Amino acid sequence: MKTSKVALLFFILIPIVEIYLLMEVGSIIGVLPTILLVVLTAVVGVTLLKAQGLSTLMNAQSALARGEVPALQLLEGAALLVSGALLLTPGFVTDFIGFLGLIPTTRRAILAPFLKSASSRVHSSVRSSTTNEDIIEGEFYEKDDPRIGK
Repeated sequence: MKTSKVALLFFILIPIVEIYLLMEVGSIIGVLPTILLVVLTAVVGVTLLKAQGLSTLMNAQSALARGEVPALQLLEGAALLVSGALLLTPGFVTDFIGFLGLIPTTRRAILAPFLKSASSRVHSSVRSSTTNEDIIEGEFYEKDDPRIGK
């Protein structure tokens, strides 16, 4: 299935499920408790997001101090950004997915395929750039070239 079709399905299906769940929960516990629950999950999520974000930033800084590229930390930062957006979106499904992104173990499990893909691309580009060592870079000119003074 193409990415655009998956995205379209996601943006149509998720809001329908969210509205349905909000209506069901609202009919069971009431409108005001449902609204308070949605606000509470957003507040708790943002608080956890702040702590995880600071931890990821400190890990990235320590990786840079060791002279390493903080690839994992950058991907985790992007995942935390998406998780934060999901937590701020009203609804229980998006909150659940957002909270999964805040748990370091599940976040790394989700990011593992992206890291493997990026790592293989870096290694293949390094190999392809170092395969022919007979190339000597430099500049040249012809002595008979009229553009160059004799």
